[in-house]
Amino acid sequence: MTSTTPAHDDRPGGGPGGGRARLRQRTLRTDRWWLGPTLTTLGLATFLIYGAVRVFQQDHYWVQEHHYLTPFYSPCLAAQCVPDASLFGRVPWEFPPFLPYALISLPILLLFRVTCYYYRKAYYRSVWQAPTACAVREPHSSYTGETRPLMLPQNGHRYFFYAAGAIVLINTWDMLVPFFHGTEGGFGIGVGNLIMLTNVLLLWAYTFGCHSCRHIMGGRLRSFSRSPVRYWLWGRISTLNNRHMLFGWLSIASLMATDAYIALVASGTITDLRIFN
Repeated sequence: MTSTTPAHDDRPGGGPGGGRARLRQRTLRTDRWWLGPTLTTLGLATFLIYGAVRVFQQDHYWVQEHHYLTPFYSPCLAAQCVPDASLFGRVPWEFPPFLPYALISLPILLLFRVTCYYYRKAYYRSVWQAPTACAVREPHSSYTGETRPLMLPQNGHRYFFYAAGAIVLINTWDMLVPFFHGTEGGFGIGVGNLIMLTNVLLLWAYTFGCHSCRHIMGGRLRSFSRSPVRYWLWGRISTLNNRHMLFGWLSIASLMATDAYIALVASGTITDLRIFN
């Protein structure tokens, strides 16, 4: 008589009889579980490639007429920077081609994004495939968590949050300055102003929605009733935190859109449409 009992290995735990089922398939899922990780990989790759090209292009980052400065070059620190684009001053030497003009801000923002809890989940699953999706076998034979030397900086996310907040403040200043450099030299509003404003709002929404920001505001409180203001702020931050993934992707898209628009205007490809001068 042939047995219909599923085959098990000899390792303890997991299934009937103390073993785990031997499955040759990577997964028994029949849905398109691979679509999300694939789109995530393509999205992150697009941003990294576009950002690298623009950062090392070292051109078309400043629109003198309207004082538009792309966030990829802010603050512009190299001696090669256009004087008016260096709102916070320049160092007295020229940067070699392999150094970005925004030498301080870009590493901070990259570290803030890379160590973000959402992005960690995103690239762990899509790039590192640990795991790619629920009920999908990993290609790795062991799990080490975040204990390896290259993974230890992940624990510094809360500190990168403070530094990233300072950079977003600079981006906010970069956004406000062009409003007072209209075509006639006074207050003015153009499409570029609105794009930069949208970008800054999304950057703040992403930054304030950070898990570290939420913890700083209310994570150590023993009683919310004794701190009503912090409780109210914690609630608002929690609302942003619930949409952290959304604001993460929207802010990436707005960064590229803002940079692309300023680059097109700076290169003379298009003209900034003025709404009010």
